[in-house]
Amino acid sequence: MSANVETMFYTRTTPWHGLGTKVLEAPTSKGALVLAGLNWKVLQKSLSTEDGLPVPGFKANVRETDHQVLGVVTDRYKVVQNEDAFAFTDALLGEGVTYETAGSLQEGRRTWILAKLPQRYIISGDEITPYLVFMNSHDGSCGIKAAMTPIRVVCSNTLNMALSQAKRSWSANHVGDIGSKLNDVQYTLLCANKYMEELGKAIDALQHRRLSDKRVLEYMDTLFPIAENASEQQKKNILRMKEDMKMRYFDAPDLKHMGKNAYRFVNAVSDFATHAKPLKERTNYRENQFARVIDGNAMIDRAYDLVKAA
Repeated sequence: MSANVETMFYTRTTPWHGLGTKVLEAPTSKGALVLAGLNWKVLQKSLSTEDGLPVPGFKANVRETDHQVLGVVTDRYKVVQNEDAFAFTDALLGEGVTYETAGSLQEGRRTWILAKLPQRYIISGDEITPYLVFMNSHDGSCGIKAAMTPIRVVCSNTLNMALSQAKRSWSANHVGDIGSKLNDVQYTLLCANKYMEELGKAIDALQHRRLSDKRVLEYMDTLFPIAENASEQQKKNILRMKEDMKMRYFDAPDLKHMGKNAYRFVNAVSDFATHAKPLKERTNYRENQFARVIDGNAMIDRAYDLVKAA
């Protein structure tokens, strides 16, 4: 992961192999910009061939501080500067927002901000804190993305379930009127209360849906199917993951008070999806895991769909 994380800061809990600058308290946006190493601008430069011929229709996005070429983009591409991303997040969330972590990936080609919203929710006896994740790219590989992600405080599990009644994410390409597009996000993410309200209803319904041990094991078989042509090693790997999931459902101390119900099952799946290490840890494992905080986690959504359909 050290090849992918360029600069970052974090608060309290050490993430991602201890990389970055640790701070004891979450800073404001101005402090976060400096601590994250994001206090630099992106310039757009014209392109030419080695013999001086201009390359029309394309520009190079270049970091001002060290002249690092972050990407080659079309001349329609509009840069969203790091300081503008923080200023936008400040304006969106208002007073009381603090930044838990921020930084750059892939030598500055991608940047992110994770902000803790000031609201505190108690849903069915659980404290759940909403966070805003803002991801930006300077290489043209992806657009601007923002998402609201609820975290169950007692275990740091993500509960970013896809709810049909409320939207939790927004994205836009780096073309056209960027200012107008950033303004549009307010209509999505200022509806955080709506999402949390619907999440509360979903959690309440899940807590009232009782599950037998037999049904839980059937759900786990669905989440971890064994193909007919699977090798012995593949079978062992899947059985190992299922045993891990069983332990998280039946033995996790933070779930035992819940009773055997659908909410407990979804939390066990979220715990696995959020915290379990892959069988083979690749260099971009943590980066992909962080991306799922924004885009949603297919396994959590699958588990939610299974228990809803019961």
